[in-house]
Amino acid sequence: MTTSQTILITGANRGIGLEYVRQYAQAGYTVYATVRDVARADELQSLAARHAQVQLLSLDVADIAAIRALSTQLSEVTIDILISNAGIYPPSRLGTTDPQEWLHAFQVNTLTTYYLAEAFLTHLQRAAQGKVIAMTSKMGSIADNGSGGEYIYRSTKTALNMVVKSLALDLQPFNIAVALLHPGWVRTDMGGPNGLINTETSVAGLRKVIDGLSLAQSGEFIAYDGKPVPW
Repeated sequence: MTTSQTILITGANRGIGLEYVRQYAQAGYTVYATVRDVARADELQSLAARHAQVQLLSLDVADIAAIRALSTQLSEVTIDILISNAGIYPPSRLGTTDPQEWLHAFQVNTLTTYYLAEAFLTHLQRAAQGKVIAMTSKMGSIADNGSGGEYIYRSTKTALNMVVKSLALDLQPFNIAVALLHPGWVRTDMGGPNGLINTETSVAGLRKVIDGLSLAQSGEFIAYDGKPVPW
């Protein structure tokens, strides 16, 4: 299959982000893959060498000025799908949370998606059906929290969910659909070796959800297998 669609994805150097790049490149998409340090992204560089439509870009998602600068750099590009994937998981338990780590995690896990959507609004409006995808987690679900702990990660993802719900309403007049996607418990550096699925399975499912995403579904919290996730 070939396509003329264009994807912008953050956190593309490993795990789910890298697999997104691999699968979309193989499907013929133009992929703008961002990482903090392109020089150290060996696997991503190798992937880009095999697929001419993959372009590597440096971006620290915690730097709002850098997000806006990238938007200007790509000012002539139409973005069909923006995937806000970059995230961090600082372990935190009662009595061991670091306030500066917590604030930084909000910057990376929560604010980034808002500022990406804001900066690339014009690029998304040019698409036939623009889509903004925020990678979240069941750990941000209040209803699903049955084990406690992990204060930093849980709270930043819960806050992200509310940001994206508002974005879905605000972007609807621009014909841009928005979704929160849970990738499952995936065997990655972040998910650990005990994850239930691999990146290939997760991303294949996520792509099906993204392909079928419409304005009618905008703002929903959906797992990689298409099932709704409780808020």
